[in-house]
Amino acid sequence: MDRRMFFGTMVGGLLSAPLVIEAQEGAKVYRIGLVSPTSPFLGNPIQAFRQALGELGYVEGRNVIVDLRFAEGRPERLPGLVAELISLKVDVLVAASTVGALAAKRATTTVPIVFVGLIDPVASGLVANMARPGRNITGVTFGIGGAGFAGKWVELLKAAVPELSHIAALWNSENPASGPFMPEMQAAARTLNMRLDMLDAGNPTKLDRAFAMISTSGARGVIVTADPFFNVNRAQLLQFVANKRLATIYYIRDFPEAGGLMSYGASLANSFRRAATYVDRILKGAQAGDLAVEQPTTFELVINVKTAKTLGLTIPPSLLQRADQVIE
Repeated sequence: MDRRMFFGTMVGGLLSAPLVIEAQEGAKVYRIGLVSPTSPFLGNPIQAFRQALGELGYVEGRNVIVDLRFAEGRPERLPGLVAELISLKVDVLVAASTVGALAAKRATTTVPIVFVGLIDPVASGLVANMARPGRNITGVTFGIGGAGFAGKWVELLKAAVPELSHIAALWNSENPASGPFMPEMQAAARTLNMRLDMLDAGNPTKLDRAFAMISTSGARGVIVTADPFFNVNRAQLLQFVANKRLATIYYIRDFPEAGGLMSYGASLANSFRRAATYVDRILKGAQAGDLAVEQPTTFELVINVKTAKTLGLTIPPSLLQRADQVIE
C-alpha cells in the first residue's frame, strides 16, 4: 500500500470510526457508506451532505454512521472500496461520480445506491429511465449531456474572450459520461467558427501529453470538462494555464474559487445536499428504483476577475452581468 492510499484510507476511517463508539446502545443506528473517486481534502460536497443529513434529523454517532472511502484519483481502487463498504452492511451506498456509481452498480443488486456528482446516468448506462430508474439505484445529477450543456462552455469562453479562435478541451475517454460532451462542444465551435482540439487527458501520462500539445498548438483557451481526475489534479491544471496565460473555463466553481478564470455548471455541493434527501427517503422505506432521478434546475456562472486581470483580459460587462458570482 503506497503512502497516498494508506493516508486516504486512514482519513476515511478517522472520520467515521469515533462515531461507532459514541452510538447509543439500543437505538437504531443507520449506516451510510459514501465512496468517492477524489480526495478527502476536496471535502466541501461531503460537508454539505453531512450537514443536510443533520438538518433531516440524523446525528452522527447517535442514529447514523457515515463511512467514507476515497480513491484519491485512482478509479481502479473503486471496486475494492465499494466492497469494503458493502461488507460493513451499509443501509445505503452513496456513490460519487459516474465511475463510482458504475462500480457500485456492478457490486450489488440489493444494497440501495444513491449516485451523485455525475452528468448523465442514461448515457453512461446507470439507468435506462430517469423517471423510474428501477432496481436498486437512483440519485442526483448535476448536468445532462445531449442537451447543449457542454456547448455552453464554448459559448461562454468565446463571450469572455471574443478574439479567441483556437481552443482545446480536456476530456477523459475512460469516463462514459464524457461522450456527449464532444459533439456538443464541436457543434458550438463550428457555429462560432472556432478551432477546437479534443484532447484525451484522463490520467497523468495523457495529461502531460495534452499539456505538451496545447503548448505547441497555438490554442489560447482551454475547456476542462467534468471528470473527477481533473478535480484531483486541480492545482496542476491551474498552474499550467496560469503559466501559459490561457483563458480557461471549468465545470465547477471550485476552480475559479482556487484561482481559475471561470466556471459554468450546477452546484456540486447542492447535488450532495439533495442526495441526502434521497438517503432519508430510502431509510424511511422508499425503494431506490422507484425514486425519479433528480436533475438540476439552475446552473451557475462564476467569474474570477482578479485572474482575468493577471491574464491581461477584460471581461465584457454584459457577461459579468450574467454571472451568478464575480470573484474580485
